[in-house]
Amino acid sequence: MKNWRDWRNDLLANPRFQTFAARFPLTRAITRKRAAQVFDLCAGFVYSQVLYVCVVTDLFEHLRAGPREIGDLARFLNLSEDASLRLLRAAVALGLLEARGAASFGLGQHGAALLGNPGALAMIRHHNMLYADLADPLALLRGQGLPTRLQQYWAYARNPDRAQTQNDEVAAYSQLMSESQTLVRQDVLDVVNFADARQLVDIGGGEGSFAAEAARRWPGLSVTVFDLPAVAARAQARFEAEGLAGRAKGQGGDFYAGGLPQGADVMSLVRVLHDHDDDKAKALLRKIHASLAPGGRLVIAEPMAGARDAQAMGDAYFGFYLLAMGSGRPRPAEEIEAMLKAAGFSSTRRIPTPRPLLVSVIEARH
Repeated sequence: MKNWRDWRNDLLANPRFQTFAARFPLTRAITRKRAAQVFDLCAGFVYSQVLYVCVVTDLFEHLRAGPREIGDLARFLNLSEDASLRLLRAAVALGLLEARGAASFGLGQHGAALLGNPGALAMIRHHNMLYADLADPLALLRGQGLPTRLQQYWAYARNPDRAQTQNDEVAAYSQLMSESQTLVRQDVLDVVNFADARQLVDIGGGEGSFAAEAARRWPGLSVTVFDLPAVAARAQARFEAEGLAGRAKGQGGDFYAGGLPQGADVMSLVRVLHDHDDDKAKALLRKIHASLAPGGRLVIAEPMAGARDAQAMGDAYFGFYLLAMGSGRPRPAEEIEAMLKAAGFSSTRRIPTPRPLLVSVIEARH
């Protein structure tokens, strides 16, 4: 039996109704908006490629000081004026740039906002690999054409001898994750309070950017980054360079194969849990529960599926990004909470963040 959504869809799929709705004064604005949204779905890849060119050429940075004439921009881009105009007009249409007269262009609102988000710029530069892996998305869904470029980039995660991975194998990915975490760590540490904590262990903490920021905010907090030995060494180097070595350290290990540091009152997983398939994610949560001090807490921070105002980021973007990576999936908060309960945690709470598009937070109590 049909419900109201089925009747609605039959109506929306009817060409005669579409024509009527596009002309009728009370529905015309809605119809145009919906049509634009559908067209954006069709043209989204083209839009992302325009953005990619603007980022990899450093066009936004070139325009930071003010508008430039087309001749200057063509020389900067190393393109003909005709090709430059094609790119610049496309960027104007997407809100990345603004036309400032007949032959002058400056930053638009989106372009200016991206200049203030170096993490997003780093990810956009990295997207050429993702775009290549998505050239045939149906083959990707069927598990064909493996390994992908992202799997090769993240090769140490699928290495059976992960703990022996060398620095040159982890450097690029670790640096990208550090660069892309700027707003994530700010948003998490603005809403999670470690003032009463003695020791934080950041599991899979990479080069230590999150742990270092936590240590700076709470001078009484000792921090440990637990990651593969080559990655933990990079965190240790950061701590020493930033004058934090007295209460911050990188500790090498493999949470797949071995144990975790014992007795911390806080542990964190920042953009880590969603990188792992269910069996490994559940095993990790059990290990964390066994390692925490009684009454301790675990902070999970990552983009989550179904998050309000961020559904496309969680389910669509990260759904396919992690598919190309070959491991993990975005999970809704309810599923993560059920996994935490099954792992032995007594209670959970969701902590609102200012940008759920970037990160959502769940805190679990031992």
